Amino acid sequence: MELTRRFLPLVEAVGIPVMALLVAMLLFAGFVAAVGQSPLEVFVLLYKGAFGSSFSWQNTLLRAAPLILTGLAVAIPAQAGMVIIGGEGALALGALTSAVAASALQGASPHWVQAGMLLSGALCGGVWIGLSGWLRQYRGVNETIGSLLLSYIAIALLNFFVEGPLKDPASLNKPSTAPIGDANMIGNLPGMDVHYGLLFGAIFALVTWVILKFTTVGFALKTVGGNPRAAQMAGLRVNYWIVGAAFAGGSAAGLAGAIEVAAVQGAANASVVAGYGYAGILVAFIARQNPFAVIPVAVLIGGINAAGGMLQRRLDMPDATVLVLQGIIFVVIIASETLNGRLRLIKFKPLSPVSAAISAKT
Repeated sequence: MELTRRFLPLVEAVGIPVMALLVAMLLFAGFVAAVGQSPLEVFVLLYKGAFGSSFSWQNTLLRAAPLILTGLAVAIPAQAGMVIIGGEGALALGALTSAVAASALQGASPHWVQAGMLLSGALCGGVWIGLSGWLRQYRGVNETIGSLLLSYIAIALLNFFVEGPLKDPASLNKPSTAPIGDANMIGNLPGMDVHYGLLFGAIFALVTWVILKFTTVGFALKTVGGNPRAAQMAGLRVNYWIVGAAFAGGSAAGLAGAIEVAAVQGAANASVVAGYGYAGILVAFIARQNPFAVIPVAVLIGGINAAGGMLQRRLDMPDATVLVLQGIIFVVIIASETLNGRLRLIKFKPLSPVSAAISAKT
């Protein structure tokens, strides 16, 4: 019985999201049936489109790469008790800044150009989301509202610069910054049609998980998030930890934007604003803000996104159908948060002396 109690936190961390996903799938099946399609056929096509072939897997992993980083943009600040939803804006500015850095470093070694792009994108995204933490601590602005409004501003800034001062005259139908050049593009992983951004995101997530779980930095951050007053009494500079956590989350989203330019687009343009920042919110909540769990969840959501095209081709359903599924998942996941901690309140009946003796022998 003691063993059961010991594993309850793990059961909650894994079981509640899994059950929520199953409930969401049932609700989505009802929606599919209501529009006159076969739920079974839709689910089969979703699987084939996401994981049914090597091409599907590579398409899924391509979409999962930015989702890992935008998921971390929500998960890291959450450790300090913040709900940041402005990853889309940090991604947009990270993309813009990386393109500017590439132009400034033209003529340098491709490795230096790539490093400059990634670092500048991460720095810009970190500063932008860090501003949300600063506004919360020093001006009393709710970080959720602040980060969302800053996201709209960031996207507007991206559109202004790529259609105005930084527009490449050669980009007529699709306003963009100057191309970074093929030599400066980030290549693909060996034997795969998936760029190195997937590896960068996975490493970022794993390093973050190790820091949060096994170091004093993680303990201090969770103390600040759990009880800021107690953290302050213990000597922790709460304001710095809050702003630092927001900066770290924003740097992940900014890095995602830089990778989109350096590995996919080749220039900053409106195409980098593809909803990865908003989907990252869903990734983080399904993963229960656990940086390690962000990786498989990002693959799952990336697979759902990748399967939209197959639904459109085979069943003539709009590819936005997968957005309906994501919306249902998000609502159910949020509702399932009310179950967090409830299992630990279950009182287990103690074993009788005879049963205890038998259990001890076995």
